[in-house]
Amino acid sequence: MNTNDTLTDSLVRLLRPLVRVLLRLGVPYGTFAELARRVYVEVADKDFPPPGRKQSDSRIATITGLTRKDVLRLKREPLTDSQQLVERFNRAARVIGGWTSDPAFLQDGKARPLMTEGQSPSFSTLVARHSGDVPTRAILDELLRVGAVRQDEQGWLHLVRPAWVPGGDTGAKVGILGTDVADLIHTIDHNLQEDAGKGRFQLKVSYDNLPEEALAAFHEQVSRQGYALLKTFDGFLREHDRDHNPEMRGNGRVRAGVGIYYFEESRAQE
Repeated sequence: MNTNDTLTDSLVRLLRPLVRVLLRLGVPYGTFAELARRVYVEVADKDFPPPGRKQSDSRIATITGLTRKDVLRLKREPLTDSQQLVERFNRAARVIGGWTSDPAFLQDGKARPLMTEGQSPSFSTLVARHSGDVPTRAILDELLRVGAVRQDEQGWLHLVRPAWVPGGDTGAKVGILGTDVADLIHTIDHNLQEDAGKGRFQLKVSYDNLPEEALAAFHEQVSRQGYALLKTFDGFLREHDRDHNPEMRGNGRVRAGVGIYYFEESRAQE
């Protein structure tokens, strides 16, 4: 199989689960095609300028296969920014991360119950230390909404989940689709361009002839050991993150991390 055939096969495999999500959410082909055109123009404009020359609409049209008229129209109507959703996710995750790792908010190695204000340490102190100047109430409402935190009759806040999960919020779940899948594709794109030995870590393990009875135990093992491993990585990153450690010195500003996910699919029909 040549490179073009392999790319076509890979795109079809990539698009199948994506199209399944889009159809389930009622997104028609026309909307997807328009978004694809917009992204083609944006990426061609920003990431593929001609060497030593200024980017032009004609060149964007040439490398994308779109008409110059389409390029002009799409550049006037930029993509909407999803940064607000991403920031909400980041701040909520930071607060939970601090609650499960900062000694000031631990009791016998576990996240201790907190009052919203007053008693030290308090939830407001946690937010101030690990989420910056965002209002305490906004973070609390978010964590209560997704079921990550519960408040008892005496007003104490208890951490229910050791990670921010969007619960029944479909919008937040779709937002994670945009961040997590994009992160994986960024890594794959980097590895396609690098020589062996210079790529980013990208490994997985899978078998395709497993009995259904084995899946529950495997899923539990992935959840337990995967969380423990991510906690180790979280400790290293938190130590070097300037938001949590203002004394940290160094050049530039870089976003880095690692993701672990479980997957399964039936192969019976094959």
